[in-house]
Amino acid sequence: MNLRHLLVAFSVVWLAGCATSPSNSVDGPLKPITQARPLSSHVTSLESNNDLWERIRKGFAIPDLQHELVDVQEQWYGSRPDYIDRMTTRSSKYLYHIVEELEQRNMPTELALLPYIESAFNPQAVSSAKAAGMWQFMPATGSYFELTQNAFRDDRRDVLASTKAALDYLEKLHRMFGDWHLALAAYNWGEGSVGRAIKRNERQSMGTSYTDLTMPNETRNYVPKLQAVKNIIANPEKFKIELPNIENHPYFQAVEIKRDVDVELVARLADVRLDDFKALNPSFHRPTIFAAGVTQILLPWDNAKVFQRNLAAYHDGQYASWTVWIAPSTMTVANAAQRVGMSEADLRSVNRIPPRMMIKAGSALMVPRTSQHQSDVATHIADNGKLALAPEITEVTRRTPVKVRKGDTMAKVASRNGVSAANLARWNDMSISSKLRAGQSLDIYKTVRVSAAGASAKKATPTKKVRTAGTQKAAPAKVTQKSKGGTPTKKKR
Repeated sequence: MNLRHLLVAFSVVWLAGCATSPSNSVDGPLKPITQARPLSSHVTSLESNNDLWERIRKGFAIPDLQHELVDVQEQWYGSRPDYIDRMTTRSSKYLYHIVEELEQRNMPTELALLPYIESAFNPQAVSSAKAAGMWQFMPATGSYFELTQNAFRDDRRDVLASTKAALDYLEKLHRMFGDWHLALAAYNWGEGSVGRAIKRNERQSMGTSYTDLTMPNETRNYVPKLQAVKNIIANPEKFKIELPNIENHPYFQAVEIKRDVDVELVARLADVRLDDFKALNPSFHRPTIFAAGVTQILLPWDNAKVFQRNLAAYHDGQYASWTVWIAPSTMTVANAAQRVGMSEADLRSVNRIPPRMMIKAGSALMVPRTSQHQSDVATHIADNGKLALAPEITEVTRRTPVKVRKGDTMAKVASRNGVSAANLARWNDMSISSKLRAGQSLDIYKTVRVSAAGASAKKATPTKKVRTAGTQKAAPAKVTQKSKGGTPTKKKR
């Protein structure tokens, strides 16, 4: 008898013994079975949920705001289905990642809808107050959360970096105020402003909830807007809105890069449209990505392997067409262009230098690679390169009328205004010995150094003819310095 037969025979004998002798295994009478307690209350669904919207709805955790302003915002959004469709379609590239990050932090998934309010999910959005990206970070706040802003990239627009910074900030604000409505108000208005508004109400024995505080209209409507969008996402049928299908699956994945590489080459090797690549990598605002500053790029899920395969097989030339040149001194754009072998127009275009501006010493400029500059850009330049500009300075002759005082002579007026009597007489078509009367107006011309912006104002003013050395010469007209107006601030965070 082989081993298998022995095992079968043993099993039969053992089972027979168990069936005929139950009393041998239990002492005393049988007892009822007690109910078992599960180790976890979580039950895994047998059905796979492929709808990201449903996943978002299940994570709603911020108390609903009941306020008439919510009704107003619902009507506004509900009456614009095309706008909702554009926003939600645009968001399909980013929502899965944001929801993943929120769930890992155990944060309410309503916060994934916040970019609808901030930027309509446009990572290239820039406010009048210079807040940028889909989370709308101001420059100072972005720097506080370590979002790099330099000549080559702006991480306030970066999908991964800005999302992390925004959630870090929202967590910080929630810990500070203990209330999501107040945290959201602080995200829009600034934590200091909300804190002062709370203290002001406390001193007056008034409530300190979101609806109790006195705040700017933008902030007062901020949470109602989010609540309105939340209500539409929760029940689109009620508002006759059709949401686009967004799969509960990553839209993109990160791919490592080890060499400086042109943006257009990446898009070509990944087989994606250039606009689609820029939508996932909106922080890059120059034609070349510097690997020393950015170690990874984002590509659509199905194109990531295509890019890696094509990159490994790419041997058709250099990866990057551009490098960085550091200006050794302050100079004009024309001078810099001559030094690096570019046309002034091309240098301005690739580096986005506006007219009538000079390049300051130490500025980092994108220039074409040459045989002498083939190495990749160094880390300290890729991370810290700045483009510093200053208005061009030019000499302008400015006319200033002065009044003659009682007892004045040509020499006294000239001395008082720091010019020669001969020039004063010549400018006014008079002689040095001419008699002057009180209240008479004389013109004085002085050469001053002004910025190009100020000098440009003179072009619109007719020139005045004055006599010089027996000839007629056009004297420059009066130039007024353009006042520097302040930019209205939209956000204080």
